[in-house]
Amino acid sequence: MNAHQARILLIEDELQIRHFVRQTLEKAAYQVIEASTVQQAVGEAASGKPDLAILDLGLPDGDGVDFVRAVRDWSRMPVLILSARSDESEKITALDAGADDYLTKPFSVGELLARVRALLRRAEGGTDAAAEVHFGDVKVDLAHRTVLRGGAPVHLTAREYRLLVALLANAGKVMTHRQLLREVWGPAYVDSTHYLRIYVGHLRQKLEADPTQPVHLRTEIGVGYRFQV
Repeated sequence: MNAHQARILLIEDELQIRHFVRQTLEKAAYQVIEASTVQQAVGEAASGKPDLAILDLGLPDGDGVDFVRAVRDWSRMPVLILSARSDESEKITALDAGADDYLTKPFSVGELLARVRALLRRAEGGTDAAAEVHFGDVKVDLAHRTVLRGGAPVHLTAREYRLLVALLANAGKVMTHRQLLREVWGPAYVDSTHYLRIYVGHLRQKLEADPTQPVHLRTEIGVGYRFQV
């Protein structure tokens, strides 16, 4: 999908910000649909069939998380939160409700557009459908369950491999600690964040060029992790 084909639903009640973000998106050749309330946004999501939503959390008739929960009943459309709320618990609530990414105001235009592109690529099923994923000097062959770095095999434990695949399958998306723990360890382990920290550290040691400055297995402080190609 190129930018000319992508329709973005912009949900923001502050006129100045909505106008600025709309101009930014239209300059990048995206089509923009606007909404300023939860109720209007749900209607536009159903009738306008957008490819992605950019959502403010503080709306006149409710919280943006209400929109996420409502559309997740029938849509897998990517949702990017764009909010002044920087509290970790707010981010975790929105992401656990089904949002795909979170960008805090004030934000840079470059980062906003990069997040939009990443979510649209993911919505096309690029990472999920690919038999191989390449990043840095690493090649992951999902069909044969093998990992190579610089052409040499890398041994991952079963748990490390499952964690890596969970991150790859959600490339560009922030995965909360609870989401990853539920998916990789099971529901009984959703509060065992120390497991996650240890295993992400193992993956970085084995796959990152500089484990102390990870490029691909990124930490979202207090929230979770994100795989970035």
